[in-house]
Amino acid sequence: MKREDWDARYAQVGNLWSAKPNRFLVAEVSELAPGRGLDLACGEGQNSIWLAGLGWRMLGVDYSSVAIDKARGRAERDAVAVDFLCDDLVTFEPEAGAFDLVIVLYLHIGPDERRIVLERAASAVAPGGTFVFLGHDLENLTDGVGGPSDPSILVTPDELAGELQGLEIEKAERVLRDVDGEERDAIDALVRARRPVAA
Repeated sequence: MKREDWDARYAQVGNLWSAKPNRFLVAEVSELAPGRGLDLACGEGQNSIWLAGLGWRMLGVDYSSVAIDKARGRAERDAVAVDFLCDDLVTFEPEAGAFDLVIVLYLHIGPDERRIVLERAASAVAPGGTFVFLGHDLENLTDGVGGPSDPSILVTPDELAGELQGLEIEKAERVLRDVDGEERDAIDALVRARRPVAA
């Protein structure tokens, strides 16, 4: 989708996504010691804001200016400090080795662009730091519910794990997400990785 399409989607409703943090993210990072965090494709900022409430120093990046404005307003209402930046993830270059946590949730771009974003995201993880990706799985098209219908922007855990150079894969699996009003679950791809600490 183009930037203006995302801006229009975010402008149509108060909250396009849940105001609560993603439950899979919560399960993966709740026990981590707070440090510096990067949230790519942060949307309305619910995950960055939750992490900031735990003591993380968060930078949230999204290319929808409407989403970023909403994220800033939500952070102000919740009285938490988060840096939000409106930028295109394909051209955005985070500081290498600077973040103790890098998260990418539901990034809807094609494989060539995704590889660029993930290469930079992986390089941004500090030694000992954690990377978490969650996105719509390819199997969701046939066996799940909701999500994008374009297979080119869907992923598999193994495919993602192969794109994270320099990181040790700790988890690469499909997870089921219940969807209100639907009999079937959505199927997501979850990958968690870690940058080794040099000996």
